[in-house]
Amino acid sequence: MSSSNFIDYVKFCSRSGAGGAGSVHFRREKHVPKGGPDGGNGGRGGHIILKGNSQLWTLLHLKYQKHVIAGNGKPGEGGRRSGAQGEDIILEVPLGTVAKDFESEKKLFEITEDGEEVILTEGGRGGLGNENFKTATNQTPRFAQPGEAGKEEWVVLELKLLADVGLVGFPNAGKSTLLSVLSAAKPEIADYPFTTLTPNLGVVSYRDYKSFVMADIPGIIEGAAEGKGLGIRFLRHIERNSILLFLIPADAKDINQEYQILLGELKKYNPELLDKDRILAISKSDLLDEELTNEMKQELPKELPHVFISSVTQTGLLELKDLLWKFLNK
Repeated sequence: MSSSNFIDYVKFCSRSGAGGAGSVHFRREKHVPKGGPDGGNGGRGGHIILKGNSQLWTLLHLKYQKHVIAGNGKPGEGGRRSGAQGEDIILEVPLGTVAKDFESEKKLFEITEDGEEVILTEGGRGGLGNENFKTATNQTPRFAQPGEAGKEEWVVLELKLLADVGLVGFPNAGKSTLLSVLSAAKPEIADYPFTTLTPNLGVVSYRDYKSFVMADIPGIIEGAAEGKGLGIRFLRHIERNSILLFLIPADAKDINQEYQILLGELKKYNPELLDKDRILAISKSDLLDEELTNEMKQELPKELPHVFISSVTQTGLLELKDLLWKFLNK
């Protein structure tokens, strides 16, 4: 996914259709000069509906739709004929799409399954025709119900990537390099911070033709939960990952401190993230000799599973995949 076409946030005006008016009509036939009321009901206004599509990975196709408008219901007719329903608008979205009200930022719902349909903005109800208002004391009602107006609201769609493993680390920790080695993904790689400006997904092959999905999330910096650096724009993608793989380079000044800072940012953004399984990978370990590696092992958090890896020499990668697979299938 290149930076030009990965869109994970869209805002648009969603307007459902108005319901059709009920009909005021009386049965008139050659031998029935004074038939009773037979006005039909108005049709329902069109809904705006979101539908999950597992083949979509981005909200790019909705980027330039600023107004989404459903059709109005048709009015009822004589002979108890109901009006046609307004045309529904179905917007296909990737799995992991969250719908929110723009004004209140309240979460409305989330699409998580292929083919799942949820009404985003409900169409107005059609009005009742005059036959519905006939009573013993009023057998010729000369009125009907108007259709209900449609709704208009500004909504936001946010995409949270669905992946088994989410890479968490500071900029330039080697996340993109690791993803490019483990999978067929081709993220941009360079020797400077913030090379990755959009999340990248890669399918990692494992033993016996098994596989799992790994997501490279743009680097976190201290203060990201308050909006510094790339801010919280990409932190939401971590929420949908089963395992958090913390990646810290071997040449970091203090691995423990960097890990605690990363953990702190996740906690400030969403404390529930700390309930996920966590694994620590020390990248760029080709810079270490055996003595330094043993020294560093003594300083790492005891309760945290860890592995030393090098994407350049491809050492420790099979051990890492074994560890990830074990946690994915607990």
